[in-house]
Amino acid sequence: MFDIGFSEILVIAVVALIVIGPERLPKVARTLGHLFGRMQRYVNDVKADISREMQLEELRKLQSSMQDAARSIEQSVSKEISTTESELQKIADTSLPETAQPPAEPSSDASPASSGAAQSSTAAATSPQLELGLDSKSQKQG
Repeated sequence: MFDIGFSEILVIAVVALIVIGPERLPKVARTLGHLFGRMQRYVNDVKADISREMQLEELRKLQSSMQDAARSIEQSVSKEISTTESELQKIADTSLPETAQPPAEPSSDASPASSGAAQSSTAAATSPQLELGLDSKSQKQG
């Protein structure tokens, strides 16, 4: 940590023995050991906190990128769905025959019996079920 060799530690110990004295040296060494241990724990705590903050920041970035990716996928899927719906609607509109137009209003001068017959014939002609052969009961009855 401080790049102190054995000879340097020996010189420091001799100077401490001379300055502090032999009777107080063990107590001072014990106190310095406790302080050094506290300092190491504090440094390790700070390193752990910094590491946790870095990991948390990375997770936030990852979460943000995942949310962006999810939004872009959602937008592309909704765009494709709307495109497909519009294409299907165009196909459905173009595949209906022109006789499938809504029936015209009967004129007021036509007799009720003739207008009823005209309405039933236009309804039968314009019914998509009849055109596709889905309404077999009405075909058998008619």
